[in-house]
Amino acid sequence: MSLEQGVAPILEMMQSAWWKIYQPWTAYQLAIVAILYGISLVIANRLEPGFETWIRGLKINAGFLRVLAALLRRTEWIVFVALGWTAFTILSTYTYPWNTFVIRGAYTLAFAWLVINVLSRIIRSRHLARFVAIFTWVIVALSLTGYLVPVSTTLDSLAFDVGQMRISALLVIKAVVLLLGLTWLASNTGNFVETRVKLMTDLTPSLQVLIGKLVKIFLVSMAIVVALNSVGIDLTALAVFSGAVGVGLGFGLQKVVSNFISGVIILLDKSIKPGDTISLGETFGWIRELRSRFVSVVTRDGREFLIPNEDFITEKVINWSFTDKLVRLDVEFGVSYDSDPHLVTKLAIEAATKVERVSKIKNPVCWMTEFGDSSINFVTRFWISDPQNGLTNIRGQVMLALWDAFKENDINIPFPHREIIMRTPVQVAPGESDLTAQTVSKKRKSVSKS
Repeated sequence: MSLEQGVAPILEMMQSAWWKIYQPWTAYQLAIVAILYGISLVIANRLEPGFETWIRGLKINAGFLRVLAALLRRTEWIVFVALGWTAFTILSTYTYPWNTFVIRGAYTLAFAWLVINVLSRIIRSRHLARFVAIFTWVIVALSLTGYLVPVSTTLDSLAFDVGQMRISALLVIKAVVLLLGLTWLASNTGNFVETRVKLMTDLTPSLQVLIGKLVKIFLVSMAIVVALNSVGIDLTALAVFSGAVGVGLGFGLQKVVSNFISGVIILLDKSIKPGDTISLGETFGWIRELRSRFVSVVTRDGREFLIPNEDFITEKVINWSFTDKLVRLDVEFGVSYDSDPHLVTKLAIEAATKVERVSKIKNPVCWMTEFGDSSINFVTRFWISDPQNGLTNIRGQVMLALWDAFKENDINIPFPHREIIMRTPVQVAPGESDLTAQTVSKKRKSVSKS
């Protein structure tokens, strides 16, 4: 079909539309539409405050509440559709059909715009929602005015051949719309399934994430296949091309594939899961989320590290809560030799027990470890069940508790004493030059500990 043949139906429809526009009843209908819209605004201003109060008091699903809020903001269009349909019904009884086409088109397009706007509220992306609304409204408008078939014919005439495949502008538009729509639907369905799976307490967190990711990948893949088949694209014709592309991607995206496979392995062997407290290199934090390419780790200072999955397979990882959330920490200290070791042990255990975060499931212990040069050395060991809340802070709290307990009981924490003995007597005269002072300082000294 040539371009001239495709444009001809559109020209005929435009001539017919111009004939209808230049009729007295067209002006009457436009005036009626304007009056009805003004009445709709007045009624909407009266109804919206009461409806808003009613909606705010509802305790329902957030998605359904969002739809009701969208309807509330378009109350004038709901009233306009009702009034337009009533006016069309009355006029159709007393005049010819072509004298009511403006009113019919106005309330029908208003109804379509209302439905599309409400449905687009489900889409979170503002730009995508606006695109869907405008595109769908254009299709509805063309269909109602009778221009859909001529426009489709014209777009189909704009085509070129690639081998045995004919690619037209209409085919491209259909493919893009179907691909975007089905992919969006598959992604949201996958998110819904993933949310429902996370509510199944019988499954482990790792298995929940694995099932959710596999379902989403399967749905998105099926959406792409269905979209391409729906527009008549033969996927077998792309087998050779896709194979070559796959080999190229295999060499160029080795790390991406490696991280993806590592993510699957992590989910299967359950070595880490959301909520675990881990240490990897200098990074210490708790796992927020497992992704197909990386693991999100949140540290105590609020920073979020996106660590590739491969690092959790090849590097040494400390999982503080792998089999048990209880973690043992040590605090070492020393007291002077004039202290009673039995009293020190008792006070250390009582002080550690009073700290809020110290676990009561396993009691703290305190052991004397050695007779040091200047002190009797001890180690206090205690357990915590929330390592994600920090390790340094709980050690500091236990040390402060020990300090307070020792101060109350006159137990001293000694510091080392050093005595320096010079083998050769040194006499420094007053006002001696800096050179003499430097010479004296270079003499050999021996240090003995007392």
